Amino acid sequence: MNLPNKITLARIFLVPVIMLFLLVKFDLGALSFSDYTITYNQIVAALIFIIAASTDGVDGYIARKNKLVTNLGKLLDPLADKLLVAAVLISLVEMDKLNALIAIVIISREFAVTGLRQIALLEGKVLAASAWGKWKTATQITMIIALLINNFPFVLIDFPFDIIVSWLAAAITVYSGIDYFVKNKHLIPVQ
Repeated sequence: MNLPNKITLARIFLVPVIMLFLLVKFDLGALSFSDYTITYNQIVAALIFIIAASTDGVDGYIARKNKLVTNLGKLLDPLADKLLVAAVLISLVEMDKLNALIAIVIISREFAVTGLRQIALLEGKVLAASAWGKWKTATQITMIIALLINNFPFVLIDFPFDIIVSWLAAAITVYSGIDYFVKNKHLIPVQ
């Protein structure tokens, strides 16, 4: 197994670790100052999420640069991304930090686009990420981090950045999904 695929697998293996720190009730303590409090569990989960999310670009870059692109990598990379985001979104809903509608919209779009990509693969084509797809990923990651760290530092000035970026991520997610389907409508069987 090559290095990019190992990095992708590491991202998959970090998913249950993040969920452990978010959902299992053990108290590592909390950090408090002014009106802001965050548990060390959340801090650890946020740091692991940031590391896992950053590996998404790294594995693809290494694979392309060193001509190590494999069918396994083409399958695992998007799967790892979806698992990471879906697991954290569901955890955030469980923690009452994210509106379930936003999680459903984001996860549904991911399933739909993954299905479209599978149809393309059956026809021997690979759908590259669009500019909107990259914006979608960036806003989703920003949203997740803001929610994981309890809207720090914006909570100190009473600015609802986490709520704004959550709805923005949902809107960009929907738009990017529509964009994928419109640009690739020729792949959709109409029989």
